[in-house]
Amino acid sequence: MQNLPSSFTVASAQVAPVFLNKKQTVEKACEIIVEAAKNRARLVVFPEGFISGYPDWVWLVPNSQSAILNDLYVKLVENAITVPDKAVEQICRVAQQEKIHVIIGVHERNIESSGASLYNTILFIDDKGQLLGKHRKLIPTGGERTIWASGNGDTLNVFSTSLGNIGGLICWENHMPLARYAMYEKGAQILATPTWDKSASWLISLQHIAREGGLFLISSCSAIRIDDIPDTLGFKSLYPEG
Repeated sequence: MQNLPSSFTVASAQVAPVFLNKKQTVEKACEIIVEAAKNRARLVVFPEGFISGYPDWVWLVPNSQSAILNDLYVKLVENAITVPDKAVEQICRVAQQEKIHVIIGVHERNIESSGASLYNTILFIDDKGQLLGKHRKLIPTGGERTIWASGNGDTLNVFSTSLGNIGGLICWENHMPLARYAMYEKGAQILATPTWDKSASWLISLQHIAREGGLFLISSCSAIRIDDIPDTLGFKSLYPEG
């Protein structure tokens, strides 16, 4: 049996991406990975859709505004990643250099078929810089379905690492009993829960899941503010003032 550490430090990177800018967001992620390692973290977890930003406009822009929605989708595709690509390789190199495990949310462009569909994906990278695998969100929530395609159960995996067995569910997937059961059945000891939800009820749900599954949960939510959204993006004006 693998000898696991009795305790270790974990970092939850609750920070904003460089909105719709893949290159700069990847660079920021690498800087945060280095910072987390300097603070003796063995694992760092990034928010949902960190590369390159959660598409918050799905809750703001009405479907009738197709020109705005189409333009934003094109920008998302242009700033999405494929697995693997140079962006993933860059993050893996830094994880290896700093000897730290990384779980990060991304917009993933499918390369197995059309090349134009996007998935809400989390990547699992170990402290040797190896991409262990990925998980695609099974069912995007509400308006998210105008952006992301649905994943499937093939990516509900748990990975054996030097810190223990690590898995992940994205945001409201954690409200899906069978998805949770899959993590429990596969022996997850640490569950990453990248999210866009910051509500009190979300925290209550995580406390329940930790007790139900007998595991540790790491939640990470984007700390994006309106000033982080470029003025060139028209949907910014739809946010209420204050």
